[in-house]
Amino acid sequence: MKFKLSLLVVLGLLLSVFLVACAGGNEESSEETAEESTEEEATEEETTEEATEETEGENVLNFINGDAIPSMDPSMATDEYGFQFLGATMEGLYRLDENAEPTEGIATTHETSDDGLTWTFNLREDAVWSNGDPVTAHDFVYAWQRAVNPDTGSEYGPYMMSGVIKNATAVSTGEAAVEDLGVTAEDDYTLVVELENPTPYFESLTTFGTFLPLNQKFVEEQGDSFATSSDTLLSNGPYMLSNWDSTSSSWDAVKNEDYWDAETVQLDKMTYEVVKDAQTQVDLYEEGTVDRATISSDLVDQYSTHEDYVVTPETSVFYLKLNQTRNDALANTNIRTAISKAFDKQSAVDVILNNGSIVANGLVPAEFTPMPESGDDFREVSGDLVTYDKEAALEAWEAGLEELGTDTVELELLGGDSETAKVMDEYLANQLETNLPGLSITLKQVPFEQRLDLDTNMDYDIQTAGWGPDYLDPYTFLSLWITDGGNNKMGFSNAEYDALLEETTTELATDNVARYENFLEAEKILFEEAAIAPIYQRAKAQLISPKVEGVFVNPFGATYEYKWATVGSEG
Repeated sequence: MKFKLSLLVVLGLLLSVFLVACAGGNEESSEETAEESTEEEATEEETTEEATEETEGENVLNFINGDAIPSMDPSMATDEYGFQFLGATMEGLYRLDENAEPTEGIATTHETSDDGLTWTFNLREDAVWSNGDPVTAHDFVYAWQRAVNPDTGSEYGPYMMSGVIKNATAVSTGEAAVEDLGVTAEDDYTLVVELENPTPYFESLTTFGTFLPLNQKFVEEQGDSFATSSDTLLSNGPYMLSNWDSTSSSWDAVKNEDYWDAETVQLDKMTYEVVKDAQTQVDLYEEGTVDRATISSDLVDQYSTHEDYVVTPETSVFYLKLNQTRNDALANTNIRTAISKAFDKQSAVDVILNNGSIVANGLVPAEFTPMPESGDDFREVSGDLVTYDKEAALEAWEAGLEELGTDTVELELLGGDSETAKVMDEYLANQLETNLPGLSITLKQVPFEQRLDLDTNMDYDIQTAGWGPDYLDPYTFLSLWITDGGNNKMGFSNAEYDALLEETTTELATDNVARYENFLEAEKILFEEAAIAPIYQRAKAQLISPKVEGVFVNPFGATYEYKWATVGSEG
């Protein structure tokens, strides 16, 4: 899934003004006024004590979000924030447990045909929407058809379902009716799914946000307002959003008492505040306002011995997307090759990030998936496919300039608007301009939602971007760059690459050893063509309160699982 680029880097500005409390008053107050104030203060104290007594028993955790939620529509969400809160407030056929294994959600069990093409899911009969309607197989049929209907304009529907669900590609391209999609309700509580080809990772796919059900009557009643505010949302998961709309800088996730497994959910509420600045996050943590904060690199040394300091490795990879359609220079393989080799990734990791992140010299992350027979890590077997090499970068650069018939190139680098993202982009631009004579980089920093729009419209030259896996298989990364793929959005196209990946979903679908050999070969082609320029594999350095218990970090899908979260004894 797409990520907001919240890089943990040195901050030039500390926005402490937000934490300063100002007081003032009239020094000429009379004794009578003072007495009245004292009486009022006493009354306020009593009221506060009563309120405290009322809320003392609540189980509440307070968190920070890096930006607003762009969309809560399962068909339209494409980013980490959308999928995070969809995962908290809704439930699909299955959800991930503590070990990242699918555990029962709306489905209790399923059967698979001998050829692996037909999956029959048995749904529970005690699941309801937050308006009281039952959750049925028809809700899944409607949602999945809506996600691939070209009239919907979903990016993830075709991306996640094409080549997987029978007829999804034909439906998404308008060549077949939505009713032809391979998903049917045998009855209210039996869902039958027909696959295009055997799909080894299909069960894990069902945990992902795009495959969530939708209440058709409610969605159609809301029209264009659906999923734009708390009032136009329905939940069938552990929590419900409160006080939220698409522009909110703060909101709550409150326990859904109508959730079928509400007895398991121990939290009454989670509060969220948008804070983009890492220093401000730490200040809020230190004063006890929030229960988790991300640590920027300049604070790591200060807090690395703190008892609440935690480093969490992730399977998210960040890279430069090189759009081959808007600027002639980036259509040149030598120019792209030069860019991919011209910046010092190790310094970015050690000095700028300083948070446990590691250099990325390929696309599929380390410690993500093992090879089928040997069990060796895929990244280790595939090796370093593109490394920092100034001499090789300069050689490719000069060859590219000669092919273009110029000695100068001007490019725009698109990135996020947070202080942290700006520092990383400035570093990358400086590295590229320093090591590639004649290159001029213009920075364009925009809010996350605007960056998603610019990406969708391919209105950029170079873009800092990141991807977290949607399921446990290399295909979740490598399928990004299939010709005209829903997430390609940079004009990369290679017929051999496409063919290798298509084979993994067709004739090799049941031969995992052969599938992985194709993945290895496809990844090599990706970097021979210098399609993207990998930067790093992310880790998070955070302060996490001991009171935060039972929160699982997922290797794919929603970043956090909160169904089993509790407020510990330290709280």
